[in-house]
Amino acid sequence: MRVVPLSLVAAAALSLAACGGAKESETAAASDTTAMAAPAATAAGSPDAMMGPTASVVVLYNEPKDTAAFEKYYRETHVPLVGQHAAEIGVKRAVFTKFDRAADGSKPRFYREAQLWFDSEEALTKGMASAGFKAVAGDLPKFVTNGGPTILVSRETKY
Repeated sequence: MRVVPLSLVAAAALSLAACGGAKESETAAASDTTAMAAPAATAAGSPDAMMGPTASVVVLYNEPKDTAAFEKYYRETHVPLVGQHAAEIGVKRAVFTKFDRAADGSKPRFYREAQLWFDSEEALTKGMASAGFKAVAGDLPKFVTNGGPTILVSRETKY
């Protein structure tokens, strides 16, 4: 997994696109999971800085009818779109994952996951109401071809 600033998401997407020409087995570890992190906006050592983001939106994608077309659009268009709107939406961290297999070795229930982290539930609610979030969500029908996606809202639980 690579972690890059949100401001560099377009560059990260381009580097992933460059990997697309190689065999999937050669690039899977390098390109299937990417994380983006925003610069810290809170003072170092403050409780908020130590806790990090606490609420998230999880997007679970079913296996697409055409995985190559999905991957191309996701890598070249959708992930950069998330990066372009990340500040407006309030995303502090984003992780994009491709599932290899279920724990028992069987085919996974979902094909991909995107998890967008926010500083608080309030920030998440505000972000989901933003024009940027609506633009990102409005892009989904352009490449999601097999139902869904399943979109969940989560909050970190501390024990």
